[in-house]
Amino acid sequence: MAFTARAENVSPLAALKNVLQDALAVARVGRRTMHYLIRGKREPGSVARQMFAIGNQSLFFMCITMAFIGAIITFQTGLQSKKLVPDFSMIGATYLKLLIRDLAASVGALPLATRVGAGIAAEIGSMVVTEQVDALRMCAADPVDYLVVPRFIASVIMGTVILIIGGFVAYGSGMLVAQLMFDVSPHTFTNLSLVTMGDLVLGVSKAVTYGGAIALVSGQRGLATFGGSEGVGWATTEAVVGSCFAIIVLNLVISTIGYFFVPAL
Repeated sequence: MAFTARAENVSPLAALKNVLQDALAVARVGRRTMHYLIRGKREPGSVARQMFAIGNQSLFFMCITMAFIGAIITFQTGLQSKKLVPDFSMIGATYLKLLIRDLAASVGALPLATRVGAGIAAEIGSMVVTEQVDALRMCAADPVDYLVVPRFIASVIMGTVILIIGGFVAYGSGMLVAQLMFDVSPHTFTNLSLVTMGDLVLGVSKAVTYGGAIALVSGQRGLATFGGSEGVGWATTEAVVGSCFAIIVLNLVISTIGYFFVPAL
């Protein structure tokens, strides 16, 4: 059972049942993760190693991706604005508000899920098929405490940091495109008039939530691996698809809550 159907001609009802079962499995791993987050005993340096693997090794990939995304969004926004109202004085302010409130976290989390989610699932899945996880259980160590919790902490912290950095990179590339293509000066583009504290709270909340979701979904899929190398491949694929699906659903939920409590004024 997984977010991606393994068999052909699966009925919509069966697919929905599989998704719900996987969501419950992730929720169970999440509950145990919260328990061991408070009462668990982690190996010294385990969180730091995962922070390096998740953060430092993903930084270049995220910066390049967000630079292109920021350039494309600004270019398309400028083209549409030129057709309707040829006034670019507020293009920077509008873009910055969208970037902080949603785009930096929600768009940036999707490529981050492919890099981080696949790595977590492959690493834990390989430990499962080589019976290292069984050895942990024989030593009275819970795999969630030993494997998932350090990755969860690292993903929440470094995922948030990387998404914030990616937002700055996307804004910088958008500023460059606005100046080169639409003759908008950096002074005009750097307009903070529309940004509120609520936008910052909502954007950071999304980044933190997405980082945790990627680690939980990928960790659950890794622990559910069975078989040999083929099973690890399935777990990796399902971790990426499941993480992206979780990000989209969480984006809807958080954005709906934000609409009522921190509306975009």
